[in-house]
Amino acid sequence: MTSESKRTLVKSAPELWELADDLARMEAWMGGLVGEPGIVPVQVTERQHEQLLVFAAGEDPETTIAIELSESGFGTAVRITASHSSPQPELAGAVLEGLLDELGSPARRPFC
Repeated sequence: MTSESKRTLVKSAPELWELADDLARMEAWMGGLVGEPGIVPVQVTERQHEQLLVFAAGEDPETTIAIELSESGFGTAVRITASHSSPQPELAGAVLEGLLDELGSPARRPFC
């Protein structure tokens, strides 16, 4: 099953890339997708700097999250797609919306 969420965020692609390309953050996001408390080990399967980041659950390479970034007016268009076997797809959609909320949060600034 595939779930997708997209939004334009008022941050630059480099800012969003710094937040997304963080192993601990990816592991926590994957935990949310598979319904595991805490972290789930991941492997990065594709990386195109500041454009595309795809990572898979370490124990289930069929469960993936892909984050795509592209310039869009005064911000960056972000599309997050998840491939998963969740019996409740609405929960996966909520996880992806939460990821967009976290990426777009003004409290999340990678450059301090």
